[in-house]
Amino acid sequence: MAAKRMDAGRGGRPDVVKNARGKQSRKGFYLALLGVGVAGLAAILWATQRDPNAGVVTLPTAPAVAADVPGYVRGDSAAPVEIVEYADFECPGCGQFATVTEPDVIKRLVETGQARYRVYLFPVNGSHRNSPAASLAAACADEQGKFWEMHDRIFAGQNEWNSFATDNPKSVLRGYAQAVGVDLTSWDQCYDGRKYVDRVAAHAQAAERAQVRSTPTFIVGNRQVQGAQPFDVIKALVDSARATAGAAAPATPAPAAPAGQ
Repeated sequence: MAAKRMDAGRGGRPDVVKNARGKQSRKGFYLALLGVGVAGLAAILWATQRDPNAGVVTLPTAPAVAADVPGYVRGDSAAPVEIVEYADFECPGCGQFATVTEPDVIKRLVETGQARYRVYLFPVNGSHRNSPAASLAAACADEQGKFWEMHDRIFAGQNEWNSFATDNPKSVLRGYAQAVGVDLTSWDQCYDGRKYVDRVAAHAQAAERAQVRSTPTFIVGNRQVQGAQPFDVIKALVDSARATAGAAAPATPAPAAPAGQ
């Protein structure tokens, strides 16, 4: 009997150790999960409560738009302020902004007439090998009036066609062109003939002249900020530029009084 109890004790001891280790492992997992949640909450609070002027650089003057490189524009040409973005289709930060924040900017600032939106496509050489192809695909869609639809679709599917996903982005980009409703025969001729490769290069040159060093970069008036910004930062820049434009506008002269009065 004693031997039997001793065997039972020996047989049971590893289970006790195993259970204790299991409890410690689960405890560590839950603590790690809690830490991730706290960190995520802190990031959200930081993004929503930080100073909208943090990281904003004031330029001597607002960069001029070259007549031969107008970029792609969305919104009312008479809007008092222009938001300029220098973007790379393969840039993760640009993709984040395009899919998360830009729809809000378009709806609340552009469609309400407070600002117009101008984008220059600035493919980053080297690491983003498929970005020039995406820029060309968007330019060919623009030929049929579908730039912004293609712009949105390319950013939404960034992980499907980027340099990590494929060495042949055309097949994916062609599917996007079809999805947004362009004529594929014309689009193929444009893309395969590299019709707008000079435009892609001109956009890059425009970014370099504006001394853009990273993407996304935003310029509103004469203020520049880098990185995927939340809506509040873009709105603060627009509000500031509108106030400056209003202060600089010449006063409207009062109408002359009718003769005899």
